[in-house]
Amino acid sequence: MDIKLLEVDTLESALEKLHKKYRAAHEGKGRSSVEVEKLPLPKCYNRVLAEDILSSENIPAFNRSTVDGYALCAKDTQGASDSLPVFLDVVGEVKMGEAPDFSINPGQCAYVPTGGALPDGADGVAMVEHCQLFGPSQVAVYSALSFGHNMVFQGDDVSQGQTILKKGRVIEPADMGLLASVGKTEIPTYTPWKVSVISTGDEIVNPSLNPKPGQMRDVNTYGLIGEIQRLGLDVAGFRLVRDDYQMLKDGVMEAAKMSDVVLVSGGSSKGKKDVTEEVLDDITSGGVFVHGLAVKPGKPTILAVDEQGRIFIGLPGHPVAALLMFRLLVGGLWEMETGGSPGLGAMPHKARLAVNIAASPGRKTFQLVTIEDGLAVPVLGKSGLIATMSKAHGYIVMDINQEGINKGEEVEVWPL
Repeated sequence: MDIKLLEVDTLESALEKLHKKYRAAHEGKGRSSVEVEKLPLPKCYNRVLAEDILSSENIPAFNRSTVDGYALCAKDTQGASDSLPVFLDVVGEVKMGEAPDFSINPGQCAYVPTGGALPDGADGVAMVEHCQLFGPSQVAVYSALSFGHNMVFQGDDVSQGQTILKKGRVIEPADMGLLASVGKTEIPTYTPWKVSVISTGDEIVNPSLNPKPGQMRDVNTYGLIGEIQRLGLDVAGFRLVRDDYQMLKDGVMEAAKMSDVVLVSGGSSKGKKDVTEEVLDDITSGGVFVHGLAVKPGKPTILAVDEQGRIFIGLPGHPVAALLMFRLLVGGLWEMETGGSPGLGAMPHKARLAVNIAASPGRKTFQLVTIEDGLAVPVLGKSGLIATMSKAHGYIVMDINQEGINKGEEVEVWPL
């Protein structure tokens, strides 16, 4: 086999091509590109909402005290102080979990526990620490209150008809509590893609084995499994395959039966034993449309989509490149389809570059960095070294036409 040079696409154009071909294949079959399923609330963490969620009620549903104290008319406490208290008549006591069956008029008050419902007419609560009982039916209030003090009004948290969570939101723990507060227990979410991982290479062995000279343990499979789970997607399966056309083809075809996305790590370059492109093109009936990206690391990446809309990606064998390209391509496409990418929602933060760094001419360059005392410090190491990515706190991006970045310049650090 002749050694061929890669004809590269930009990352942006490759992702756009992938999106169009993926959408076209599904639309051609008359089906949605991403399925939607309703999940019980306890199973919704890290899933992406498929619809806007509206509240059908006010939260709280009643005016509620935030302290143990006396519900009253705030105007009655004007001028109250330690030396000149206001005396009010106690007309009742609110029981926890019950609606009061009486109201408050000027000059009156009623005991209310934290979280208890306020009687009609009350617009403030004096803390018990600022009050003193005088007999069973009178209390002295030693503190002046403003309107709404120590209470929340009906609908302060959520109002009826309000959109509380938008389509595309990745559901966080607080969101689950919010959904519970408005009685939403069956939640429409996007069904995660099933992703299979195939690592190739005659030199790759299972991590449980002791490698012989010339061999190395399988790194990419387990790094990619972590990235799949970080995105909120499902791991359909994983396996090791030798550098053999028929073995790889059989493995990919078997994986495709249970997957929406098949990742092939390794064999994506143009060497004489690199057969990934040939296999993916044969399986997808000429479906390979990208082989080579103008990026560093990750140049020998392959993209293909078959008639069923299944995605096949040939990832570089170098661990940093493989993990980064998976995150940017699969994570990018999932976000385009659903509006959300679990694990990727954090925004970049600013830092000053600790040293000068050079970019790779003609390629979008991704540089791993650590953050030390507010400075972005490059993590030096080649893309074949997984420890470099494990050490890094994030990465900075240099554009395709950028020559580099000078020491002291402000950069955006994207978290890993």
